[in-house]
Amino acid sequence: MGQRADVSHRSIAAAGAVAWQEDGTVAVVHRPRYDDWTLPKGKVDAGETVPHAAVRELAEETGFRVVLSRHLNTIRYSVQGSAKRVDYFAAKAVGGSFEPNEEVDELRWLPVDKAREILTYPQDADVLTEFTRLPAVTATVLLVRHAKAGKREGWTGPDIERPLSPAGRRQAAALRELLPLFGANRMYSAPPARCVQTIAGLAEDLGRTVEVEPSLGEQEYSSAPDATLRRLREIASSEGIPVVSSQGGVIPGLISACAKESGLDLPEVRAKKGSVWLLTFVHAGLRLAAADYYPSPLPKP
Repeated sequence: MGQRADVSHRSIAAAGAVAWQEDGTVAVVHRPRYDDWTLPKGKVDAGETVPHAAVRELAEETGFRVVLSRHLNTIRYSVQGSAKRVDYFAAKAVGGSFEPNEEVDELRWLPVDKAREILTYPQDADVLTEFTRLPAVTATVLLVRHAKAGKREGWTGPDIERPLSPAGRRQAAALRELLPLFGANRMYSAPPARCVQTIAGLAEDLGRTVEVEPSLGEQEYSSAPDATLRRLREIASSEGIPVVSSQGGVIPGLISACAKESGLDLPEVRAKKGSVWLLTFVHAGLRLAAADYYPSPLPKP
């Protein structure tokens, strides 16, 4: 799927992860029904996003809570004549314990080379290969385009104060559930009220405040794009997983510039309202190493 992955389409049937621990081991599971060794995965439930499915399935099969990071591979194969698609993520295990269950009777935490040796299916080994392409520990930024706001021509006040529309508030509520799956714990926003409101609910949930950064908005970006890029890198280099809420006039150019500087090929940079870019930086030099695009998680009516 390359460096950029759109991983939220509802045609996706299943999701899984390479779950890893601080000691460098990864999880492989044995399924008694098939007598095979695989990476943990499972079907996406109706109305569920792919990241939600990955986190839920990991918990159900392994007993471990995980924090997702970059998208790894999309595996396609046929099951009893039906096409199946499984999206895999890198996922850090942050707690839990395994108990045998109906689907999985054994869990092993193994070094990657040992895990590769016991995996039953070659495509799982391909997922491990992609996992090892980058260090397990990276820096992540969740770059969000603000949710839908009322039309500019229908707003009589200053544009910077234009609030989210009812549809935008629903998008913000969906992001409030999605972003924690990736460990979001710091909040930054461009000055417009619609940008702040998009992540204010999540900040409240986490007991955080939204830090307003003028350099992340269209006005300052248009006059000093290099300053915005520097600020993004500063945010990425700090502790934690930051969420940056910005605007359509900033995000495509900012990501493209960052990718060009890092030698990462991104043929298209979309930024629909309520969408998210998960940017993965390698700590050495803060090189942008991967960029995954998620459309708005708002369920379709």
